[in-house]
Amino acid sequence: MRDANPGTIYLKDYQAPNYLINRTELHFVLGEEETLVTSRLHLLRNTENGDSSELILDGQDLELVEIYLDGDVLDPSCYEVGEATLLLRDLPEQCLLSCVTRIRPQLNTSLEGLYRSQTMFCTQCEAEGFRKITYYLDRPDVMSVFTVTIDADADRYPVLLSNGNLEETSLLANGLTRVLWHDPFPKPSYLFALVAGDLEHIEDSFTTCSGREVALRIYVEEKDIDKCDHAMDSLKRSMRWDEEVFGREYDLDIFNVVAVDDFNMGAMENKSLNIFNTSCVLCDPNTTTDVGYQRVEAIVAHEYFHNWSGNRVTCRDWFQLSLKEGFTVFRDAEFSSDMGSRTVKRVEDVTLLRSAQFAEDAGPMAHPVRPESYIEINNFYTLTVYEKGAEVVRMIHTLLGPQAFRAGSDLYFARHDGQAVTCEDFVLAMEEASGADLGQFRNWYSQAGTPRLTVTDAWNKEAGSYALTISQSCPATPGQDDKKPFVIPVAMGLLGDAGNLRLQLQGEAPDPDTEDNTHMVLMVDKPEQTFVFEGLPEKPVPSLLRGFSAPVRLEFDYSRNDLCRLMSGDDDGFVRWDSAQSLGVSVITEVQAQLLAGDEAQVDPLFLEACGALLQDDALDPAMLAEMLSLPSENYLAELAGEGAADVQGIYRARTAVLAAVGSHCREALEQRYAQLAVEAKYAATGEQIAARSLRAVCLNYLAAAGASGLALANAQFAAADNITERLAALRVLSQFGSRSDWEAPMAKFYDDWGHETLAVNQWLAVQASMPDDGAIARVRHLMEHPDFDLRNPNKVRSLVGTFAGQNPLNFHREDGSGYRLLRQVVAELNSINPQIASRLLAPLTKWRYYQGRAEQMRSELELLASMDGLSADVFEVVSKSLK
Repeated sequence: MRDANPGTIYLKDYQAPNYLINRTELHFVLGEEETLVTSRLHLLRNTENGDSSELILDGQDLELVEIYLDGDVLDPSCYEVGEATLLLRDLPEQCLLSCVTRIRPQLNTSLEGLYRSQTMFCTQCEAEGFRKITYYLDRPDVMSVFTVTIDADADRYPVLLSNGNLEETSLLANGLTRVLWHDPFPKPSYLFALVAGDLEHIEDSFTTCSGREVALRIYVEEKDIDKCDHAMDSLKRSMRWDEEVFGREYDLDIFNVVAVDDFNMGAMENKSLNIFNTSCVLCDPNTTTDVGYQRVEAIVAHEYFHNWSGNRVTCRDWFQLSLKEGFTVFRDAEFSSDMGSRTVKRVEDVTLLRSAQFAEDAGPMAHPVRPESYIEINNFYTLTVYEKGAEVVRMIHTLLGPQAFRAGSDLYFARHDGQAVTCEDFVLAMEEASGADLGQFRNWYSQAGTPRLTVTDAWNKEAGSYALTISQSCPATPGQDDKKPFVIPVAMGLLGDAGNLRLQLQGEAPDPDTEDNTHMVLMVDKPEQTFVFEGLPEKPVPSLLRGFSAPVRLEFDYSRNDLCRLMSGDDDGFVRWDSAQSLGVSVITEVQAQLLAGDEAQVDPLFLEACGALLQDDALDPAMLAEMLSLPSENYLAELAGEGAADVQGIYRARTAVLAAVGSHCREALEQRYAQLAVEAKYAATGEQIAARSLRAVCLNYLAAAGASGLALANAQFAAADNITERLAALRVLSQFGSRSDWEAPMAKFYDDWGHETLAVNQWLAVQASMPDDGAIARVRHLMEHPDFDLRNPNKVRSLVGTFAGQNPLNFHREDGSGYRLLRQVVAELNSINPQIASRLLAPLTKWRYYQGRAEQMRSELELLASMDGLSADVFEVVSKSLK
């Protein structure tokens, strides 16, 4: 809990620690009521930071039992125990500090440090959880070699795991098992891990490129042992890919993964002992959707890739968090692109970026990829650090090219192996390996906000020249009113009647080594620049930001005909999808204005014909077609409306009207596609099957929006489905477009059939939380009393309350404010149970300035939270910044 004014930590105040910890020895005695932790820290004064003999160790919720210095009981005058610190005075230059602390993991509901998840002990130490285990320099720039001994009841906890290699196992006389683990690679405390439980495992092996055999094990509860194969296959694919693409080989003899029910995050990359949320490991057709299968593969890869980009080379301080996270998100995105469709993966990533990260950039918590300050570091595990950070790395890849980028990453890993470094160190390695100057490019790390590119064009028919003038700007963000120009790579092409045209930029000689002259990358690094293309036979339609080459907002006055041409004729898959989205936004906005004026909705026939043409295009990958046919989300449309202009009910009515119009106009084509896409083979999470089910779900959505025949198809699909993907697709359609009589029986049957499966129940909760009917809020409150809901379990909270607040805008923004009140009450209760989850749930309320006629109600709920006694630092930071 916080004091009156939680302190702000600033990047500019960074100082190296007075002491280093060369070796760390930990001994855990796990008990049912309490756990004793003995730490032996081999300290060495950091002479580069002066000659101070004072040391402050971090500690939280600890009971100090004993303390020794070089084997002798430490005199009380030489130390002072604070609320969150242990101050040590007059330490010698080199010494051994031993502490015995008492902790109670069973009472630790924050899920940080050492805690109980069901019947097992586990840890989560990133970012600052290790201080809840023992007194330590709990900061990422203190790297130490860890040796860990664990004593626990042999019957209750037959599996005892920690980092590194297992060196000893013995049975003690008192019925306890003792194990000794040693990790030879220095690591910061946030990468420490411990697991103790009655677990089963599957085992496989991997032969590295140098011929070493690595044992691979995934530990789960016995009931879930049949759900691990996909994660294991994903791990082996990740290991091979990282060797082939980045030259990174695994470095220990064993790699363990453990699945945990109660976990704040998706997964954690602890050295050699990755701890995962069960939702990110377990896969079964009856409990895991197609998206879930893909998510498991991506997260397994992400955490494995951290072995180098995060573990072997880690971040100096938490301001550098994107050094490991942004780089690793880029790496896992490249992996997923190579495993499936590169274009579809890019579309999925950009959808998340535009709908959520751009909103974060425009909100009260906006911060640079490398923040300048924070109150609670847990609040900065954000889309800006992760997703925008990955886009910054991707732009470096674009600027340098694949070969120079690989040379830069090789240099980075070789130079900094075993070190804690900064974003600057990463960029310097890229510069040295390539010879490029990335000085101005660094603005991406230090400036918050989403840049805007405004593009105008001019066609000179007589000269056959076409000019693009591009100006850049960036809105003010908290603490940053004025922005310097960014370096923005704009991948582009020019589309003519017969396809993409050859490009010749005025003033530049043709490149004889370039086989494809139909696209190029323009470097936009000034407030305004003009690029002139010569030798063109016709006025083109510009194909801009191909592949989404930069995380920016693009403004160009495309006509609807232009967008249709790009949708059907451009050779860049992202531009085709983006044009479809832009056309959808334009049409929905037009229909919204019609309905607001009291007129009947009239959907532009051009849009209806474009959708029909897409459905007839057999050459398009079904997965890509599904993305192109999907309308922009309500949240994205609200975010585009701008501050004070988002009309939630108007957006919902207009979007629903467009869905119905497409469903009616294209009914025959939709029904034909729907029938053709039925998968007769046994379920498999293959690209071909996933694509078919994805497009089939889109078709069903349109047909149900158009009338009863679509609802009948959904009922039939629900009854016949042999997998949760198709069951949920049907259930969502019935609950979104049907009446209670349409969805009540299938909803009950779903629970009757799969209520024994936790992951399926979470999906069941989420479907009900997103229903747009008037009973939504009462339903959510009722489900919070359901035996399968537990406020202490983050997955349950995210599935029910998170889905309601984030994905049911019509009911969250109810005119009577009951949606806001529900969220505030849940956050208030979670504040003392799990502050991390409480603060993350708050995001929808922080956008109060955007909603028409709702701002005061949303703000008043934030003010009620701000007035609470005992507000956690996590919640305080989000609330206080939102109210400024």
